[in-house]
Amino acid sequence: MILTVTLNTALDITYRVPALRPHTSHRVTDVTERPGGKGLNVARVLAALGHEVTVTGFAGGATGRVVRDLLPSAIGDALLPVRGTTRRTVAVVDTRAGDTTRLDEPGPLVTPAEWSAFQEAYEDLVADADAVALCGSLPPGVPVGAYAGLVRTARAAGVPVLLDTSGEPLRRGVAARPDLVKPNADELAELTGSHEPLRATQDARRRGAQAVVASLGPEGLVAATPEGRWRAAPPARVHGNPTGAGDSVSAGLLSALVEGLPWPDRLARAVALSAATVLTRAAGEFDRPTYEQLVEHITVTGEATAA
Repeated sequence: MILTVTLNTALDITYRVPALRPHTSHRVTDVTERPGGKGLNVARVLAALGHEVTVTGFAGGATGRVVRDLLPSAIGDALLPVRGTTRRTVAVVDTRAGDTTRLDEPGPLVTPAEWSAFQEAYEDLVADADAVALCGSLPPGVPVGAYAGLVRTARAAGVPVLLDTSGEPLRRGVAARPDLVKPNADELAELTGSHEPLRATQDARRRGAQAVVASLGPEGLVAATPEGRWRAAPPARVHGNPTGAGDSVSAGLLSALVEGLPWPDRLARAVALSAATVLTRAAGEFDRPTYEQLVEHITVTGEATAA
């Protein structure tokens, strides 16, 4: 079982409009609602790939009930209730330009008692997991060092852990030595101060991460691992809705890790899933024919090296 953690779950609402123009009214052509937050998106992709997956985190209020009701039956629900109301995120897709504008609510206030209950439940869930993904922002009330503590719990249990967050939670989480960190280029630059991706991934490893895979958007991925350094790129740029593409990268990396694939194959899967996600209507989905076609044509360059 793969466990994904989304402390700041959401109801993701996607609006599609012919063209997005400021200061005007818009006629929405399509509305999609999905359980959201980065870890829930990762879980949906993992389940579609055939992996057993359980989600945990917080869910509260009417929005939280909708999130739980919309979870696919293939995903185990270990979300903990909170008194506050789960947030909503709104993505407005300009179908003509292919651009997306996002509006993200902050999330519910988590009390100390609710946070303590989550830590106890998480420890039990980790004991049955093959891998863990810690994903997304922290809701109000959760300590900024929360992910660092959750990384240490997974490592103490001997369970590989992926961390995908940003800012101070990322800085503290990296120091706890996660097995894999998956920032985007901006998050990596903020962490290391370097805007050269390969140099920055190596710097992030020196700060504690065992492996670092950085998302470069349509240009693919760059990775620094104990086994080597690589770049992976799709054969051509894919246009569409990029929301959730990074979460599909995490799902690809985690699924391939659990299956024991070598790093070049892990990166090829992650890039192909990311590109196939851009073609879908909402985060947590991927276009399977596109994925199956692309995964054989991802260019992975680099070299294997000693740790």
